[in-house]
Amino acid sequence: MPGYSAGGSSALISQTSSDHRDILDPLPKAVDEIMLFLKKHAMRGADFSEIRRKDRWSIPINILREVVINALVHADYSHRGTPIRIAFFDDRIEVENPGLLLPGLTVEDLKLGVSLIRNPVIARVFRELDLVEQWGSGVPAIYRQAQVEGLPEPTIEELAGRLRFSVPLRDPLPLTREQSRTSRPAQSGAQSGAQSAQILLTLSDTPLSSHDIAQILDLPSKSGAFKRSLKELLDDALIEYTIPDKPTSRLQQYRLTDHGRRILAQQPSIHSTLG
Repeated sequence: MPGYSAGGSSALISQTSSDHRDILDPLPKAVDEIMLFLKKHAMRGADFSEIRRKDRWSIPINILREVVINALVHADYSHRGTPIRIAFFDDRIEVENPGLLLPGLTVEDLKLGVSLIRNPVIARVFRELDLVEQWGSGVPAIYRQAQVEGLPEPTIEELAGRLRFSVPLRDPLPLTREQSRTSRPAQSGAQSGAQSAQILLTLSDTPLSSHDIAQILDLPSKSGAFKRSLKELLDDALIEYTIPDKPTSRLQQYRLTDHGRRILAQQPSIHSTLG
């Protein structure tokens, strides 16, 4: 069972009992770090001969982002040493934060958009950063999105001083890191093309650094194969630097070009285009 926990302004996730991570970042940045870790372990690894963007993740990323934000904003941080925890199971992902619902608030109230703010300063910061649209909008949006995606309804439970949000999965989780390591041979040309396709998929939502791309794909960022894939995508004008005049900048990131987005949107095999 993988898991992730956050204490105070921190968090921990793991894909296996030996793979976990503590995050001690400021809360708004912790959102991005948590989502990077979730994506790292959610990428489908079975077949990249056809690319369908809707099937890219084996977990509901948008729903989980709302659930994570809700947990970070509403956690009871007076419970010292009690972290926010995110755990993977075969059929669901659970997000737990310390603290029960505030007096007078019920689970049904949450579903209807009723909100009582435990941490007004944190809530205001998240609102100013556009991480929260309006008070009480997050939980109803989670349930609406689950319905749109055809997922079973998420559940909210109060137990032993904690609030647990369980998000069901449509499909079983992909291979564990140990399984993927044992089945990863030296890269052939076809595998190189698959890796390039994975990189394009990873960049479809937002620009990322090479380190973040490698982390999401569970690849060594300094490997020759990974660097070659990035260079080929740059040479083919499928991706580009965000800081083109400073290629080696520590702030450098990669983003899709318009050409790259057109290629990614195509339904047929991408390998012939990527070479």
